[in-house]
Amino acid sequence: MEAAFNVTRSHWAPEWASWNVAPTTRVPVVRRADGGCEGAMLRWGLIPSWAHGQPGRYATINARVETVVKAASYRSAWRHGQRCVIPALAFYEWQQRDGRKLPWCFARAGGEPFGLAGLWERSTRDDGEVIESCTIITLPANPLVGSIHARQRMPAMLEPADCAAWFDASVIDAIGLLAPYPAELMDAWPVSRRVNSPRNDEASLMAPLDGDDRPDD
Repeated sequence: MEAAFNVTRSHWAPEWASWNVAPTTRVPVVRRADGGCEGAMLRWGLIPSWAHGQPGRYATINARVETVVKAASYRSAWRHGQRCVIPALAFYEWQQRDGRKLPWCFARAGGEPFGLAGLWERSTRDDGEVIESCTIITLPANPLVGSIHARQRMPAMLEPADCAAWFDASVIDAIGLLAPYPAELMDAWPVSRRVNSPRNDEASLMAPLDGDDRPDD
């Protein structure tokens, strides 16, 4: 993954890979540092610089593209160009059906890696500990994801070759780089409801359901 994102200096933890990432856990990100691309481990759930390292009352794992420029939790990171990408091979979204949450896995066609566009922030606790954290930017879903996700949202996906433009764009131009990834370049399949618990974290979670286990179309 380091090669795909041209990471020149990596601080990713040895156990960084996960098949079921939970909010508030540390996730690998790529960001600009010293003219290159640095791999770092950040808390998923952005803590604003002014919050003294303390999480707020509201979830900050996702930032809506429609409000990210002005929202209190994100505008400082946006204004200072603190952009990052979270490398991934897939992501999950849930379909509401008959009172159940049915998970689906989404990936680039062919299984190639991609990045989730995000912002990162640094906040200092009263005891001096520095907390680095991140959020994923979301936008209106393409037809494929929108057919599953009840709220018609999806993360902003970037191919590795497009990440440099995301890192280096001006504050004005950066927002124009965020658009729904083309549905025809993606695959989707239902997966086990074991994904619904963050206690489960193994590669088999991404395996497609088949036969009688698949939800009805």
